[in-house]
Amino acid sequence: METFNHNLNTFLESWMGPRDKRVRGMVLLDNYSPTFALTVMYLLIVWIGPKYMKHRQPYSCRGLMVLYNLGLTLLSFYMFYELVTIVWHSDYKFLCQNTYSEHEVDNKVIKVLWWYYFSKLIEFMDTFFFILRKNNYQITFLHVYHHASMLNIWWFVMNWIPCGHTYFGASINTLVHVVMYSYYCLSAIPALRPYLWWKRYITLLQLIQFLLTMCHTACAVIWPCGFPISWLCFQLSYMSTFVVLFSNFYFQTYKKHSASRRREQQNGSSASTNGHANGTPSMEYTASKKLRVD
Repeated sequence: METFNHNLNTFLESWMGPRDKRVRGMVLLDNYSPTFALTVMYLLIVWIGPKYMKHRQPYSCRGLMVLYNLGLTLLSFYMFYELVTIVWHSDYKFLCQNTYSEHEVDNKVIKVLWWYYFSKLIEFMDTFFFILRKNNYQITFLHVYHHASMLNIWWFVMNWIPCGHTYFGASINTLVHVVMYSYYCLSAIPALRPYLWWKRYITLLQLIQFLLTMCHTACAVIWPCGFPISWLCFQLSYMSTFVVLFSNFYFQTYKKHSASRRREQQNGSSASTNGHANGTPSMEYTASKKLRVD
């Protein structure tokens, strides 16, 4: 295994250039194989899990979900606060910041971004909860693509561009996750669900996040500072996939259901007045149960 890891690292460095030595010794970052193996295990569970649960009763997981979502809310807030505080009190340039200009600040950013990378592994639990609760309709291509790709991409980010211009996307994402995981923490408590009205705006916030990250990335392309252009181009293309997928999710989940709701009201359907038709939840209720995509 040691020989395999050495050969893999040699191949990656010959293809992508030397790795950043500042992350050596950090958990899971020395070799790519553990991250890849964890992703394969995740995908296998996504495939096998629903089959295993098919003829079994779903688990509630309510108390565990409250603790899990609360923990990720606090971790996300910690990362957001640390990144903003570190960068605010530094000489980092907003339009473009390379990875080797401020030694002390760079090292602080690297330490926080390691937690960001590790949080992507923790977030695999999102999918496992869906499986245990038999909410298989929420295990969509978007959901799996997002979770599986983020962990792997951030392994490469941490090994080649672990600071500098990289901080912005993580900062915005952690703020979005504070809002999102706090929502899911509260929604796990049945008594609070009637008062949670902002779910649809989480998807809009996510779309704004991707667009802001793309704009910030484009700034470093237009006003270069030594940050690798290949990584900037990759970031723009990767964020573009999220804009397309999340826009489609938002349209399918909310816009179509809003149009159906209006048609029901115009036709005088009983479903529009009592919220149910033949025991089937109304569109408004169904939309509120739609996919958790991040």
